[in-house]
Amino acid sequence: MIKITLPDGSIREYAEGTTPLEVAKSISEGLARNIISAKFNGVTVETVTPLKEDGSLILYSWNNKEGKTAFWHSTSHVVAQALEELYPGVKLTIGPAIDNGFYYDVDLPEGSISEKDFPEIEKNALEIARGKHDFKMRSATKAEALELYKSQDNQYKVELIENLEDGTITFCDHDTFTDLCRGGHIPNTGIIKAIKILSVAGAYWRGNEKNNQLTRVYGISFPKQKELTEYLELLEEAKKRDHRKLGKELELFTFSQKVGQGLPLWLPKGAALRERLENFLKKAQKKAGYEMVITPHIGQKELYVTSGHYEKYGADSFQPIKTPKEDEEFLLKPMNCPHHCEIYNTKPFSYRELPKRYAEFGTVYRYEQSGELHGLTRVRGFTQDDAHIFCTPDQLADEFKNVIDLTLYVLGSLGFGNFTAQVSVRDLEKPEKYIGSVENWEKAENAIINAAKEKGLDFVIESGEAAFYGPKLDFMVKDALGRNWQLGTIQVDYNLPERFDLTYKGSDNELHRPVMIHRAPFGSMERFIALLLEHTGGNFPLWLMPEQAIILPVSEKHEIYAQKVLNSLENNDIRALIDNRNETVGKKIREAEMNKIPFMLIVGENEEKEETISIRRHGGEDLGAISVKAFSDLVLNEINSTLKSF
Repeated sequence: MIKITLPDGSIREYAEGTTPLEVAKSISEGLARNIISAKFNGVTVETVTPLKEDGSLILYSWNNKEGKTAFWHSTSHVVAQALEELYPGVKLTIGPAIDNGFYYDVDLPEGSISEKDFPEIEKNALEIARGKHDFKMRSATKAEALELYKSQDNQYKVELIENLEDGTITFCDHDTFTDLCRGGHIPNTGIIKAIKILSVAGAYWRGNEKNNQLTRVYGISFPKQKELTEYLELLEEAKKRDHRKLGKELELFTFSQKVGQGLPLWLPKGAALRERLENFLKKAQKKAGYEMVITPHIGQKELYVTSGHYEKYGADSFQPIKTPKEDEEFLLKPMNCPHHCEIYNTKPFSYRELPKRYAEFGTVYRYEQSGELHGLTRVRGFTQDDAHIFCTPDQLADEFKNVIDLTLYVLGSLGFGNFTAQVSVRDLEKPEKYIGSVENWEKAENAIINAAKEKGLDFVIESGEAAFYGPKLDFMVKDALGRNWQLGTIQVDYNLPERFDLTYKGSDNELHRPVMIHRAPFGSMERFIALLLEHTGGNFPLWLMPEQAIILPVSEKHEIYAQKVLNSLENNDIRALIDNRNETVGKKIREAEMNKIPFMLIVGENEEKEETISIRRHGGEDLGAISVKAFSDLVLNEINSTLKSF
């Protein structure tokens, strides 16, 4: 007999060899019908995997993230089979699940896959799924695996197998299809009721531009057709809200091939939007005791060797800049933190002077692969709302909680109230990924977990998601379309203070090492604005809008009165403009609606006579004719109700 511990802490005894599905059946038939994946002792297993030792078992349904991962990975196998049948000679590579769906990278013998081919691929894949074929795992020797793929002339699978150890190689079979796979599947193909091929793209083998370019087929699947229909409706809404589309329409930012890929150019309206966001955070930071600093866009290579950034990222980032001086090299700044460490090091500090809080809107540069670039969400040059707090160990808990308060204020003020806090810790099985002592890591991780508990945050712990120098608290925000994004981040770091030999004089008159907190409530200005655009559909909070009102004179003879209205609004710090083009009021209203301007102020003969303005709100609501002062009060009251002081 073996003892199985369930998530609620209960322990049940079963015969050795019992499967997760049989465990589910012993609890209830209803549970067993919904179970599609499982995890045993932290390892993903099939629902029919025999359990041969004591351990902890978690059962997953479609409603769990892990269940969706198994579902989508299994569908990638089905789609791969369909591709093999439709494109003889195709070479399969890898087909993982992703956040929404899956992809499979293939090397086509000739031709290409286009959108017109999607229905046939979907039809073929669904026919396979309806066969209700079981997914079966089996082991193979390295020699057997190599022989199979060499006979198929599939150099990609051969390369994967050559990097595996004999005794660790497994295949997954269903129907007539077999694929090299580590596992994690649903019980059978019949559970898959709806499949949609979403797009195709080019992708270099293993993400290396020097390797062959493959065809990446993206798709998604569901256990009910209704769920696919709802998802496709959501996708259509997402297309309307795409920040690249809205950014162009609202004239916020652009890109130029001559400037370079992944390097955004901010247009006047976008620059003003950024400035308002920066000023909003600067005002809150000042109240919280931060001091603004400015650091260069480059630094000597040795700076980043000391910090550890060069060892971790140097080979895959922008290459060193050589100067006329022999052996002198600089790097584009990949992080602000090493510069802030050097600012701290400019003078000795006493414990009485701590904490020191240095803040900067610092632009950093990282060489993202061209295929990974995506609008403002994945760029090569971006500005972080960065700050670093240097404090004593005794101050760490309070400082960390204060940063949580600031981050919650920022997210709440911009409408991101729906979030989950994620405590990102190191992967204990891969210590080589991190710098610093185990003792310091444990202290840092415990500090974050305790602070999250004390602030009453709804948080999850994710192993392997920590930065190389320390654990962090990430804020995973759900947008208006139900998508999850990582925005604000707070990190505890015992390692950089050691690497830069940072000290302060304690009450015992001895030198001690400060603790460092990294924090960025926005994350990066580019990514934050992109997500804010998509979350709001371009209808930003009123206090942030580039133009809060547009004045529409009915005819040329009302322009003098329109200018008088504008002057009055500007005196009340309301951003407005006049549309005095020789167009109909109806056309001006339609264009103002397209430009997301919150209020349209129509002025004609009656308004001028009564010294009023007729107000139309974005979306069509008619507020009637009111005085300019009443309108100013309306705007300011609405701003004050949404933008609270920190």
